[in-house]
Amino acid sequence: MDHIDRKYLSPTAIIDSDHATIVEYANETVKDAGSDPIDKAVKLYYAVRDNIWYDPYYPFYLPEHYRASNLLKSGRGFCVSKASLLCALGRACHIPSRVGFATVRNHLATPKLIEFIGSDLFVYHGFTEFYLAGKWVKATPTFNIELCEKHHVAPLDFNGREDAIFHEYNKDKKLFMEYLEYHGIYADIPVDVILAAWKKAYGKARIEKWINDLEKSSLLNPGQLQ
Repeated sequence: MDHIDRKYLSPTAIIDSDHATIVEYANETVKDAGSDPIDKAVKLYYAVRDNIWYDPYYPFYLPEHYRASNLLKSGRGFCVSKASLLCALGRACHIPSRVGFATVRNHLATPKLIEFIGSDLFVYHGFTEFYLAGKWVKATPTFNIELCEKHHVAPLDFNGREDAIFHEYNKDKKLFMEYLEYHGIYADIPVDVILAAWKKAYGKARIEKWINDLEKSSLLNPGQLQ
């Protein structure tokens, strides 16, 4: 592992893999996994996929909204924030981990979500990559199993050896998720890059409205986050 950049094992202000709650949760999750990093990564994946509820309306505009320890505390988040948490847990278990981004078209997005976003394109969708058995493997812990069952989509499984990316079709053979473009990999969450891409894709006024609505909402006051 000497050739792996140390930044993929190191904590950041957002991917705070050295935070006490992250370390504790990671250790508890992999306690029965033995010493194999693949087995550990698989357990971490399912913990984030199913224990952190998918919430596409979660705050998104400040670094603390993506901070791994905050996600663990809140128990919910969307694709990028969940990828941040999985990345942090991987690093806490000494597995090289990083985040990657793509633009995807969700053919089965709900009318409510399409109206909210203004598109069926999800720009800078986030996933995690683990370095396992000599290669980088993609893991996408976005949709919890209950959500998949509700929308007749097979839950996305991960074996630590092959990429786990969204299914192209759902259980009813309808188009589900289409990958259109990859935007690279990062050692940390590039909040400014994501916001700039969203403003370009969805319109600056729409993004500002999301922020204003969130700041007025009592659902989650950004000041409560650490």
